[in-house]
Order: sequence, then structure tokens, then C-alpha cells
Amino acid sequence: MSKPPSDYTPRPMSSGTTYALGGVALALIALIVFFAFRWGTGGAEVRNDGYGSVRNTAVTAAVQSDGGVRLGLPDAPKTLEIYEDPICPGCGSLEHLYGQEIAQKIDEGKLAVRYRFVNFLDSESDSGDYSTRATAALQCVAATGSGVTYSKFHDTLLTDRQPEEGSGLTDEELATTAAESGAPQSARDCITTGARLDDARTQATAAVEDLQAALDGDAATPSVFDVATELDTQNQEWVQQVAP
Repeated sequence: MSKPPSDYTPRPMSSGTTYALGGVALALIALIVFFAFRWGTGGAEVRNDGYGSVRNTAVTAAVQSDGGVRLGLPDAPKTLEIYEDPICPGCGSLEHLYGQEIAQKIDEGKLAVRYRFVNFLDSESDSGDYSTRATAALQCVAATGSGVTYSKFHDTLLTDRQPEEGSGLTDEELATTAAESGAPQSARDCITTGARLDDARTQATAAVEDLQAALDGDAATPSVFDVATELDTQNQEWVQQVAP
């Protein structure tokens, strides 16, 4: 399937932004432009529409040492890596079109997903840090261990309640959405107190660097990898092909 045209104009990151790499602060390279594609759904169909988010209570969520969130059964034979920015329109489209199919594959034990969250669209939110705060909130919910709760929260934040660029959700709104997804009070407190905020910011910055390295200098979201191979998510059969 041919790639649909993007209606999102790439914006260079602020020249004042810096990243820590190997403990050394590096100035932003102005020529590197980070993209967030707005995918038009066009004629694309929602895969497995009606399935919903993960429902198998044996599925677990776990925050890993680099801030990534693994969602799946412990013995899943394949793990995909998905890079997302919580406010990226294209990431919302990916979840809208394929999230339910991915959820079913996870429930069936055919694959797990490791979500890597980046924050280069922080500046596109009204608060200036929504991507980082949403990442921290996702980690707060994942830390409870419930795959069902995390999946529902992640799905809601990336689809039904994904804010438009220029806006965002408050911490209280994030906590309320977490509660509606089944998260306990500990997760809600984690969100409203910003307990994971500093770590989430550092980890999201590192995820940008990892994505940049994986894509030979440019970082674009959403990006999906099967080990080191980037998957063509414009092909509607990509989930079925990777986990038949």
C-alpha cells in the first residue's frame, strides 16, 4: 500500500534543547528534524474492530530500566518495539487502526510489545511538557503490573482522549483517566505528585537518541521495530504478518 501524504508540517526542535549522552551534555544538532506524521485514515479499516484493549488477566505490564513499558505474557515468543509520542497524531492513528489487533495478539500470547515513549512534541502542548507528563503517567499505571489496566489506559490516552496539538491534559485529568481504566489509588497518586516525572524526562530523551540511531539520524513517530527491522505499518497486514 502506498504511503499516504502527510498533512503534518515537520518542525525543527528548539535549538536550545540539549541531550545527555554518556553523561556529556550535547547541543542539539540543528539539521536533525524530528517528525510526527499525521496519518490520514483514508480507506484504511480498523483491524479487529470491537475487540477492545487487552483482556487476558495473565498479561502483565512492567516498567523497564530504560523507561520502556513491556506489555505481554511472560513467555511471548516475539517482542515488538513501538516508539510513540503521546501527543503525536500519527501515533493516535496507529493505535486507532491496529491497537485492537495488537491487543488480541498479546492476549493470545503471540507477541509482546515494548512501548518506548519520546517527548519531542512537548513544545506542541499548552503546558510545554505534556508528552513527558503523559509518559510518566503511563509508567505510573504500568508499575501496578496489570496488563489489562495499562492497555486500557494507553489505548484511551492515544485515541479517545489524545489531546490535539496546542492543548493537553492536566495531571488531574490523567489521574482520572487512569482511575477509569482501573488503576488503583497508588497509581493516581503517582501521577498527581509527579513521582516519575524527572525519570520520565530523562528516559524519553534517551529514547529519542535510540530512535535517532535506529533510523540513521532522523527520528519519526510512530516507528515499529521487530528487533532491528523497521516494519512497514502502511501495509495493513503488518500485524498479522509479524504474528500469524
